[in-house]
Order: sequence, then structure tokens, then C-alpha cells
Amino acid sequence: MKRRTAAILLLAFALASCSPSPTGEATPTSASETSSPKETSSPAAGSVVGTVVRFSAGSVSLDVTIGEDNPATRDFLSMLPLTVTMKEFAGREKIADLPRPLHYEGSPGSDPEDGDLIYFVPWKNLGFYYNASGIEFSDQTIHLGRYNATLEELARFEGQEVRVEVSR
Repeated sequence: MKRRTAAILLLAFALASCSPSPTGEATPTSASETSSPKETSSPAAGSVVGTVVRFSAGSVSLDVTIGEDNPATRDFLSMLPLTVTMKEFAGREKIADLPRPLHYEGSPGSDPEDGDLIYFVPWKNLGFYYNASGIEFSDQTIHLGRYNATLEELARFEGQEVRVEVSR
């Protein structure tokens, strides 16, 4: 009986060390990544909501405030810092391909609005909606955060290498 209890405790400890941090802190996936858990968690312990992610290209920058605490958002934060290239899509959004798909299972879908940063599951990319009229709820559109920028400000990022990192 003692041996079985010890085995169960050992298994539980091993599983706990492989799962995401219970405090909601993102963990870098390689030594080359410089974001730290302290940088990716907001003041509300255990939540990434309120984390500010800065997209910058040259002297232009855009801050996105994380508004959801879900698996996709946590995985996105764990990838930072990274560099993406933004492009126009369909007169509705600026999009950027990620270096790998996000782990999104368990993340709720959304009904996007202008000013939303989303992850679009089928294309595995980010989308900055600026004209979401007529777009309805989809479980394939995962809400990550909110930004405040005009179409002209967003256009300055097109075709540029854009640095993405936690700002605060």
C-alpha cells in the first residue's frame, strides 16, 4: 500500500511539473527567448489579462492589451519575443503569420469587433480587425486582446518586420 501511495504521489508530482504554471505565468520554450514569467503576468496573480504586448517597426508602435486568459493567449505570450510581417487582408484586417500554431484547445470562440486582436485557427495567424462589420461569432476566431489604432496607423506596419514583445 505504501508503495502504491508513493507511486501515485510521484506520478502527481511529475504531471504537475509538466503542466502550465498554476499562477498563469508563461514559460519560454527556448533559451533564446527573453521574456520572463514576471513580464507576462499581470498584477492580478495568476492571470495574463491586462498584459500589454507591443508591436513595433522602426519608430512606429502599437500596444495590445490582453483581454482573455485562455490557452491560446497563454501560448501566444510564451512565444514572445518574436518577429512577424503584417499584411492587408480583405479590407477588414491586418494579418501576421506566427512561427507555429498556437495551442488553442479550450479557448472560447468570439464575435470579433473593430480593435480586436484575434487568432484565426484555420490559418494559424493573428488578425488585427479594423472592419469587422458583418462578421459573426466563430469558434475558430479566438479573442486575444484589444488595441486602439486607426487604419492609417495600422497601415504603417504592412510589409515591415514587426517586433512583438511584452511591454508591461
